[in-house]
Amino acid sequence: MKGFKNILYVSENAVEQDSALARAVSLAENNQADLTVVDVIPQITAGIGLASGRAVSDTQVRLEAECRQALDSLVEPYLERRPIQSKVLVGAMYLEVIRTVIRDGYDLVMKPAANPDFLERIFGSDDMHLLRKCPAPVWLMKMAEKTNYERILTAVDFDPSEPESAQQGLNRTLLELSSSLALSDFAQLHLLHVWDAPAEMLLRSWSDNPEEAASRYVEKERSRHQNGMASLREELRARIGQEAYDYLSPRFHLIQGSATRVIPEMAKQLQADLVVMGTVARTGVPGIFIGNTAETVLEQLRCSVLATKPPGFVSPVTLG
Repeated sequence: MKGFKNILYVSENAVEQDSALARAVSLAENNQADLTVVDVIPQITAGIGLASGRAVSDTQVRLEAECRQALDSLVEPYLERRPIQSKVLVGAMYLEVIRTVIRDGYDLVMKPAANPDFLERIFGSDDMHLLRKCPAPVWLMKMAEKTNYERILTAVDFDPSEPESAQQGLNRTLLELSSSLALSDFAQLHLLHVWDAPAEMLLRSWSDNPEEAASRYVEKERSRHQNGMASLREELRARIGQEAYDYLSPRFHLIQGSATRVIPEMAKQLQADLVVMGTVARTGVPGIFIGNTAETVLEQLRCSVLATKPPGFVSPVTLG
């Protein structure tokens, strides 16, 4: 797996998480990485039944002690395999996790998906906030996480007219994450690029020879995107080496359509255990923390997700 050195595991008490924590421990072992397990409890405030400051303080202390005891029980079975730190954070979950990432330099966040309603989606609101705003890669795992994945789907996007754009930097990170995980899990690696020919309908409506013009245009666009995928193929081969590439034998999928439809459909068709994807399409734009396409895709997925940001992403969450 990519060389993570400082992993943060976020406890999710609402779901069964033994398998998720076991994967975090294994990842820390394989990388010789530091592992910290945290739980987040709310800040107690005065209210009915807690009128005095002393009562609020006592309740907060008791809640923290109970949480720490539960954390100790959670990590105890794994301590013979790897030293594990445990911490109790106080405040809003996603804010305190992101602040901890920024403060202590964690390079990966792992967490069981909140699974508010598995019939609709597996990610809760805190999960989505982490995907939007956490500067480190976020790995959200569904319940009964597999010890080893069988199929990994990586969604890549690029502008074939700008091969050295910022988006390509994101793709390199996605290739590194997914290929190293596929190699360590002996999993199939599928790389998917969804493309479109935006002027096709215009040509069909206004051209003197609509079928021929549209067909020629679509084929030209397909060829441009195919060349982009060929560049990514060579990028992957150069990064992992010919021997590892031949062993991995990655499958490449170039599909015309809408990413919001094609990516979830492909994940379902392949029975993917994990989707690796970027969650931010642009940087430097105030208020743009997650692309609309990524958000729509995430709401439809039923499998685990490993999501990362482009180089240069700055979280809107601060330590203040």
